[in-house]
Amino acid sequence: MTAGVTPEQVAREMPAVGEEAPDFTLPDDTGTPRRLSEARGHWLVLFFYPEDDTPGCTKEACAFRDADERIRATDAQVWGVSVLGSGSKAAFKAKYGLPFTLLADEDHAVAERYGTWRQKQYAGKSYWGIQRSTFLIDREGRVARVWPRVDPDSHVDEVLEALAEVSSAS
Repeated sequence: MTAGVTPEQVAREMPAVGEEAPDFTLPDDTGTPRRLSEARGHWLVLFFYPEDDTPGCTKEACAFRDADERIRATDAQVWGVSVLGSGSKAAFKAKYGLPFTLLADEDHAVAERYGTWRQKQYAGKSYWGIQRSTFLIDREGRVARVWPRVDPDSHVDEVLEALAEVSSAS
């Protein structure tokens, strides 16, 4: 957790539908800095996931991979964000043939800005980590949809449905 910041300050609310998506710059899976504003002019599926190459995260990433052609057909891009470094992202991407950008939020500052850095419980222990969440960001950089807690088994279908709705409306 960030020094001098209370858990209550870290666990802020997620950006709401209609708000401008908080801009950021993070290194991608090649170490190249990527800025959110680069995606302007396209729809962006920004998904936050706990960790590379774990069962639930792999299932979610591979579902996005398998739907990539349908996602791109709606003029959308996919970016995934977690706290492990660029090297971990590169290995995860190569291992599963992921065709989209993975971003390294090692100090979890972006996860904090998006309200996905949360206190979690597992096996009776409390710890801080990313809550699996997704934001659909419109072409102008505003939040169009928020999924605050997602199920890796069915989430991509929800995203595809939302993209179909916004594509038919534009």
